[in-house]
Amino acid sequence: MLPRADGRETVEHPLLRAWVGSGELPDLGQLEGRRQCMQVRDGIARPAFRAQTPALLADGLHYEERIATCGVLATREQGVHDVFNALVWLRHPELKWALNARQVAGIAEVGPRERTRGQYALTHFDEAGAIVWLADDALVPIWDAHDWSALFVRERSAWGRSIAVSVFGHALVEHVWDGHRMPVAKCLVVRVPSVELAARVGPAAIVIRWREAEAHVAAQIRSGRLLADPQELRPLPLAGIPGWHDPHAPDAFVRDAPCFRPLRAGRRYPAPCSDLID
Repeated sequence: MLPRADGRETVEHPLLRAWVGSGELPDLGQLEGRRQCMQVRDGIARPAFRAQTPALLADGLHYEERIATCGVLATREQGVHDVFNALVWLRHPELKWALNARQVAGIAEVGPRERTRGQYALTHFDEAGAIVWLADDALVPIWDAHDWSALFVRERSAWGRSIAVSVFGHALVEHVWDGHRMPVAKCLVVRVPSVELAARVGPAAIVIRWREAEAHVAAQIRSGRLLADPQELRPLPLAGIPGWHDPHAPDAFVRDAPCFRPLRAGRRYPAPCSDLID
């Protein structure tokens, strides 16, 4: 078991409850065991979790190329970051494979020492990304304006009903594990029917996994339609979601907390994805 940075044994944050439950992180052997079980259960391959040793790295392959060609994920055994990355592979394999395919294509295009705009977008989403499932278009303009009071205070009842989130980025989860309680996700926004959302949303407006919908998103990532540029990603201060933080004065909190930043002059966001989910 890997210890928490703050030494506490219980997990109180909703994001950590969604990802690690009891607060104990699995070791490499446990991760590999879970991988084999989950592949049998859902029929989706995940790369084998192998200790990142000099012998493993001696193949000379790039990290992403090793996943694509050998089906092996180099994993640092005592690295919390790598454990959360493995957990994301277990829960969201279609999305992870789509990112990997695009990264490998980028390496073939510009080499391992350069990066395209698309590769930057892929990395941002991989490390700090989330999918926001949206069933109410009226929330888009207030989010795009960074009107955090409207999004999180006035529209508080919308969270878990017409808007919800699946946190995907393993570095973002690690950030909360290390004691930071005001993470900001970089989000893809996907329109979905309200009835479908209601069937999948859990506590704190979290959708653990939505396999069918994620498969559509993954296909669009593979094609390059999504994550072609980092500017596609909307920031979302997760502490504003009801149940993620418990401020005594919500209006003051979203006004004064540093994670709730104003809109930068000239910043524009793309329309939410509208044709991915039937």
